[in-house]
Amino acid sequence: MKQKKPRYSRVLIKLSGEALAGELGYGIDPDVVIEMAMQLKEIFDCGVQVAVVVGGGNIFRARTGIKSGGIERTTADYMGMLASVLNGLAMQDALEKIGVQTRVQTAITMNEIAEPYIRRRAVHHMENGRIVIFAAGTGNPYFTTDTAAALRAAEVGAQVVIKATNVAGVYDRDPKNDPEARLLPRLTFDQALRMSLRVMDETAFTLCKENRIPLLVLNVREQGNLLKAIFGETVGSTIEAGPE
Repeated sequence: MKQKKPRYSRVLIKLSGEALAGELGYGIDPDVVIEMAMQLKEIFDCGVQVAVVVGGGNIFRARTGIKSGGIERTTADYMGMLASVLNGLAMQDALEKIGVQTRVQTAITMNEIAEPYIRRRAVHHMENGRIVIFAAGTGNPYFTTDTAAALRAAEVGAQVVIKATNVAGVYDRDPKNDPEARLLPRLTFDQALRMSLRVMDETAFTLCKENRIPLLVLNVREQGNLLKAIFGETVGSTIEAGPE
């Protein structure tokens, strides 16, 4: 590494549920969860305080449920929150098997399996060498886990939000539909909004912009990407607030 010290001392990683499904496309792939856990341990072992927000799209996607089954929106959103708890517990299990202490905090009270979300307690855990996994989104329907990630990052004082996905970064067009789509290594939140880039929803963008928390989007399936990002190497796409 070019730098001896990590660029960031406290980070929040938004881990999509789809990433945990791996090639299966649905459910939890144990091998992928272990792979993700190893990458988190790598940056944790560098002295970085780590918080993780997990999505639930590999188990249940609220919008899909609304369209396909006629499920009422609020109910579908709560189902998605519960799916994220399953992923959070899977990640906790994988991390603790490789020697990393963790705490799962949920925005919906589930005393038997996790702590309730308490900001001061979450910060205390990170300061005392534990990875904190935030599950169940914000605990409210109509808010995505992207918004939960931006909110928790602001609350715990994270210096960056890293969105760990299955794509290399942010493109000017959908690379799945357009082979000529161009990767954008650096842009502002305003530019992303003007271009209608669906990297995160507008609420998440606004929270990051107002709190001047940069968003880094990268492909977590490429081994070493998280570590490179922590040390400030160019990887994926960075979205920043821009000049005031």
